[in-house]
Amino acid sequence: MESFSIPIFRRAPRLFEQLLLFFVLLPAISNAQTDKSLLWRISGNGLSQSSYLFGTIHLICADKFLWTPAMESAFGISDKVCFELDLSDGSMMADAAAQMVDLSGKKLKDYFTVEQYAKLTDYFQAHGGIDLVQIQQMKPFVLQMFMVSKSTGCDKPVSYEDSLMKMAKVQHKPIMGLEVVKEQIDVLERTPTEKVVADILKGISTPEAVDDGYDKMVEVYVKQDLPELYRVTTTDSSLKDDLGAFLDERNKKWIVRMVDKMPQASTFFAVGAGHLYGANGVINLLKQAGYMVEPVW
Repeated sequence: MESFSIPIFRRAPRLFEQLLLFFVLLPAISNAQTDKSLLWRISGNGLSQSSYLFGTIHLICADKFLWTPAMESAFGISDKVCFELDLSDGSMMADAAAQMVDLSGKKLKDYFTVEQYAKLTDYFQAHGGIDLVQIQQMKPFVLQMFMVSKSTGCDKPVSYEDSLMKMAKVQHKPIMGLEVVKEQIDVLERTPTEKVVADILKGISTPEAVDDGYDKMVEVYVKQDLPELYRVTTTDSSLKDDLGAFLDERNKKWIVRMVDKMPQASTFFAVGAGHLYGANGVINLLKQAGYMVEPVW
């Protein structure tokens, strides 16, 4: 990472690690299913041992961190752990940072009017002490990632992925990923820049709405209420136009890769809770592929 020259990422690697966890905001999709569980057992279809599917929320305040005995047991008996990204890959941060650089020749400030940029500067200085001068090379969606990472309402939020990765290392479990950084960046870049800019400006003009939205998402997450999580997310006008790319297409790719991994070893799949439900959710797609998928409490 020493060779990469963006100052804010050199000085604040932990902040950048948190941003990696927010490549995909946590939209949640559901259908008529009413089972309320973040943990699901995958069996059948020729598997000699079960694997598990667990829905995360990438950052959460420590007092809300949900980890039940059933989750602990499923994690313990799994041979491998698989996240959306292979978080044990030491080159991932450098790869991600490089792909966030705007190669169009425009600087970050060029996407905003003078007045808008002044408001942005004040907002990010007040929310995390971020100096926009240091990230002029970056694409606008990076600002969205910063905004979401600061909406948890606590000074030191806990990362499910980081916590599970540490547990995996202690238990000597191999760590894998369902996709690579470029695939996630490509999804983000499918959103028109004009919409990204508009959403950023809306967010800084009504920061309480961003915070309230995340608070509501956490509230239903800790209840393991996937149907309500779906309702909360699909009423968010800033997300619903992008759900197909953020969720459905990625889910379908993941199923192929999960099907390849599960016969090799019992695997604990930990992905954003928004990917679990819906007609094109991971749960339903696994069932369509012939597996038995059951909630675990």
